[in-house]
Amino acid sequence: MTTPAGEAFALFTELTSTEPTGLWSAPGRVNLIGEHTDYNDGFVLPFAIEHRTHVALGRRDDARIRVVSTFDPVPVEVEIADLAAIFPDDREAVPEWARYPLGVAWALLNATGATPPVGVDLAFASDVPVGAGLSSSAAIEGATATALNETWGLGLDRTALARIGRTAENLAVGAPTGIMDQMASMLGRADAATFLDCRSLETRSVDLGFAKAGLELLVIDTGVKHSHATGGYGERRASCELGAGIMGVTALRDLSVADLDRARELMDDVTFRRVRHVVTENQRVLDTIDVLAAEGPLAIGDLLVASHASMRDDFEISVPELDTAVEASLAAGAIGARMTGGGFGGAAIAVVRRTSKKTVTDAVTAAFDDAGFAAPHIFTVTPSEGARRDG
Repeated sequence: MTTPAGEAFALFTELTSTEPTGLWSAPGRVNLIGEHTDYNDGFVLPFAIEHRTHVALGRRDDARIRVVSTFDPVPVEVEIADLAAIFPDDREAVPEWARYPLGVAWALLNATGATPPVGVDLAFASDVPVGAGLSSSAAIEGATATALNETWGLGLDRTALARIGRTAENLAVGAPTGIMDQMASMLGRADAATFLDCRSLETRSVDLGFAKAGLELLVIDTGVKHSHATGGYGERRASCELGAGIMGVTALRDLSVADLDRARELMDDVTFRRVRHVVTENQRVLDTIDVLAAEGPLAIGDLLVASHASMRDDFEISVPELDTAVEASLAAGAIGARMTGGGFGGAAIAVVRRTSKKTVTDAVTAAFDDAGFAAPHIFTVTPSEGARRDG
């Protein structure tokens, strides 16, 4: 069976007629809880998954960078010196997918002031679902950053590489995301989530205990595609910034649930509801960590359900397919369920007992059929390690 690593290797040899000098990869992620809190300096609890983006890299004898992928086999090639002219103002000059790896190269050089010792060819393959809210973008950024950091001898640590990925996504791609996805992809650990304080960038691993409790985590990919570079995501971020300004704080992280009564008096209804989601979601992240430690994963279901309700009603980023996935999962016996990712499509997650996985899967599939929706793609994910060199 062909693997993404094998596909990247084969694509590289097809492109260059030589073998790569190395193979690197970085994972997608599932966010257990903490949605749209990251760019508000808040708290998140994601974990890396086994689905990864792989890159095969080879050195060139000139000062050019060339990228190619299995999902767009037409190579994109630029002079490394021209990256500063392309990003961020002329990013339309390269295809959208290529802005991710080329943007990482630009961000690395812009941040370090380094002169690359060699040009490179990069060939990508991935099994991270695109547009499903599992951060396929952070996976390609993390793989690229890890490969170039080593090849160019830049010496950056994993947190610095996560910052590079966020810079590329914000400026080279034009998506106003926070740093959660990149940190999860870089810092993942098997059988654990990564608790991230998005203001200080302090992290710690949080044991999940799913396996010991006989639990699995289902991803329900609705097939409804979304893009963070358009529309609704940026509008939600602007509402959060407006709310922080009204309350006189640097970011919504600085508010607590006790501040919401005053916020309601000062804001229009829409801005208040956006603020209420972020403030209560931050608290739910902290509560989830406490519950995991004190009672274990069987006790986190109500927090996941409350998170989904807040995203559906206050932040208004769910869609009928996501609501159907959550409702059908819970009705079939899931411990908890919520949409995950930026919203407007993508995936939901459901924490289920191993013995009821088929029951929940069948119930969700039937509910989608009854609603006239296209069949969802349902699969399990396992908390896994972060970016790495594979060969």
